[in-house]
Amino acid sequence: MAENTYRTLMEILLDRCPVPEDLLTDARAESQKSGAAIEDVLVNQGAVPANDMLLAKAEYLEMTPISLNNFQLDNTLIELLPRPVWVQQKMLPLCKVGKLLTVAVADPFNLMGIEKLKTQIDYQIFPVIADEKDLMGTLEDSSKDSSVALEDILRDIEDDSDLEVGVDETSHENLDEMLEGAEDAPVVRIVNSILIEALRKHASDIHIEPMEKKIRLRYRIDGVLYESPSPPKSVQSAISSRIKIMSNLDIAERRIPQDGRFKIKALNKEVDIRVSYLPTVFGEKIVMRILDKSALSPSLEALSLEPKALEDLKFAIGKPHGMLLVTGPTGSGKTTTLYSALQELNKEDVNIITVEDPVEYQLAGINQVQTRPEVGLTFAAGLRSILRQDPDIVMIGEIRDNETASIAVQAALTGHLVLSTLHTNDAAGAIARMAYMGIEPFLLSSSLVMTQAQRLYRKLCPFCKKAIALPEDILTRNHLDPDRFRDIEFFEAKGCPKCGGLGYKGRGGIMEILLLDDALKAKILETAEASALREVAVANGMKTLREAGLEKVRKGETTVDEIMRVTSE
Repeated sequence: MAENTYRTLMEILLDRCPVPEDLLTDARAESQKSGAAIEDVLVNQGAVPANDMLLAKAEYLEMTPISLNNFQLDNTLIELLPRPVWVQQKMLPLCKVGKLLTVAVADPFNLMGIEKLKTQIDYQIFPVIADEKDLMGTLEDSSKDSSVALEDILRDIEDDSDLEVGVDETSHENLDEMLEGAEDAPVVRIVNSILIEALRKHASDIHIEPMEKKIRLRYRIDGVLYESPSPPKSVQSAISSRIKIMSNLDIAERRIPQDGRFKIKALNKEVDIRVSYLPTVFGEKIVMRILDKSALSPSLEALSLEPKALEDLKFAIGKPHGMLLVTGPTGSGKTTTLYSALQELNKEDVNIITVEDPVEYQLAGINQVQTRPEVGLTFAAGLRSILRQDPDIVMIGEIRDNETASIAVQAALTGHLVLSTLHTNDAAGAIARMAYMGIEPFLLSSSLVMTQAQRLYRKLCPFCKKAIALPEDILTRNHLDPDRFRDIEFFEAKGCPKCGGLGYKGRGGIMEILLLDDALKAKILETAEASALREVAVANGMKTLREAGLEKVRKGETTVDEIMRVTSE
């Protein structure tokens, strides 16, 4: 700011608050020494009240001043941008009317920051000036609880001694008190708020983890866990009991794991919630898996696969009999792929039966069996019974042992189409795993139609992804030749309101599909070693997981780092 601007501002300030000449002299000397504006020096030295300085700046810049005392912050406006952006720019969104957003600024001379804000938010910005200390304090308070609803609930129960939890988590509590606490309105509202927030964020899992002095609440969004503001430790037992009541579990039992499920209706959808309790040293850890049937792909086309992968997959499920194995780690979308295939095959003239643990989604027109090992209904036992039900297509949730594998192979050889999953890293590894379970190579070569490995990757947010130069260091670090990517435009995750500041929005699938041809069948009879089978498959045109992922990078759908993360062995 030029010197004549300081004088004009100083004239306004001195009219409001006269300053003795000796203090002005000292302030000028300090300003020249430190480089700080003289008016800021006067405020820091206590010669001028901060409020007078605020009003002087407002008059000089013809801006509206505002006091943030007793101001009730709307946390939904804070979520328009990542919280660190507001802190860095020393700005605070106050209210929204239509497309006009009123924003308090601590530094009204930060014109670049205001202009940058306009490019990040799809609103007209009306800046007002506020005291920096009050503004930053309000921002700091808001970071403690980002949910207005949860904040109100916690305020209601802040001093509620009925919900206190003892230090010794293994001690016995009065069941009547536990029930009373679990059904108390604030606790019900806390649990409802946690569930609705998960649906709003499109989370797949909710983790409620007891720590020594707090509870940690995390949501898994697009495969990655993100921490969220949490309820206080004092309501831990009540929250646990409330969820047990909803899941029809034993609220008095906290020594052993428990599993349950319940349904909720919210945000115009009905979802199943699968609940798992695990005793830890500080209490029971709760994980809730959200099963949203509306998110299921109605067909294979809806999976947005590469044309070659879609063609191979449709070819495989079009076979009248044989075995199809889908592999990948937990959370890689195996169940979604199998259900999409079943919906594609679900016709009036076809009898489809599944045996699962657990049945995640109920599908119309398909007979689904839930395993119950405690009464002898295992995968193997269920599969034997299924084969006496005249099925055309059988889906087995997972092949875990030799008995299940043997029955599945025999079913595939006797005219049934069998779909199942395995936990292996790649498509060739599924064949090696079946051989390790004791299935003879000649049976594998005769029964297998396809093995497939898949992963889910996070898609870049299309609204904020940023083009970058060729990241040679990343390519070299991952043993990729930069020369292969010279003509490719790379992008990186940035973050905006539409993706919640994450830089990614939604997930897509990549697949490695191994169709058994004569060369592979002959190779299986020689050896079931995964590396040898993979070599033959690649030579015959199979696209590996990494190559399928790098194709997504070439199309600008994701980043190299993300593909390396999901395809690393």
